[in-house]
Amino acid sequence: MSYLIGLMLIVIAFLWQVTLEGFQRKVTAKVQRRVGPRWYQTFMDIFKAFSKSSISHGFIYDFGAMMTLGGTMATVVFLPFSGIVAFNGLDNFFVIIYLLAVGSLGMAMSAVGSGNPWASIGVMRALTQMVGYEVPFMIVVFGMIFGYGTSSISALVEVQAGGFLNWHLLRMPLGAIVGFISLMGMLAKKPYDTPIAPAEIASGPLVEYGGKHLGMLMLQHEFAVFIEVGLFVNLFLGGGGIVAYLIKYAAVYLFATIISAVLGRFKIEQVVYHFYKVPLALSLIQAAVVIFTGLGVEIWL
Repeated sequence: MSYLIGLMLIVIAFLWQVTLEGFQRKVTAKVQRRVGPRWYQTFMDIFKAFSKSSISHGFIYDFGAMMTLGGTMATVVFLPFSGIVAFNGLDNFFVIIYLLAVGSLGMAMSAVGSGNPWASIGVMRALTQMVGYEVPFMIVVFGMIFGYGTSSISALVEVQAGGFLNWHLLRMPLGAIVGFISLMGMLAKKPYDTPIAPAEIASGPLVEYGGKHLGMLMLQHEFAVFIEVGLFVNLFLGGGGIVAYLIKYAAVYLFATIISAVLGRFKIEQVVYHFYKVPLALSLIQAAVVIFTGLGVEIWL
């Protein structure tokens, strides 16, 4: 039964996120005074990529692409979705973070295996940016875990039940700000899209991909977005029923899209400096408040 639920979650993630991806492309176009593609264009792009043949650059290149897609799909299975959990007891923040790292490692292996210097630069930028946004984000979540004494995502959703006044968005506002800024970095939205930067490094890690290989990475990207936005919804917006969850998810993703559509791009050194300045300071303050005063979690103690 758990495996069927896991498969259902993968199907839901695919249909929902790819549909929303089409809408976010339309929203970006409207903000920039363009017409934009049709809302189902991303479906067509993925299916078209899988219908074409692709060139292999060796075993590492092929295996890395499969590893990044497989690792990210596996992560989807462990992420609670509107109270639905495929494997009880394994919907743990650390499990999700470690499995996401498998996908990132596979992407790095495959891109470097292509032999293209632009791909290597893109991977280096992506890993550098990851070090930037993960530190403040993890500090905020560690403070949350310390306050409640659990790292279960489902448990952290349950403590926010009872209305929006109990959401961590309001109870831990500094942490929510850091979480959203980090989410922008995870999604590689401007100003944090330095790893792909088409005008600078020809799309970076994706530069050598085409056909089925590109299709796998497009799928991986959509699943990764589903996980990252879903984490924010669960940790800071209280999850919710299916309708409420999807509305919150769409609001967060489209809000990030609108911000991205009107900003420029940071240089990679600016990205790290930015995350280690204001977001890091805010995360330390929020964690200290939770740990030493219990403010934000005391009502549940």
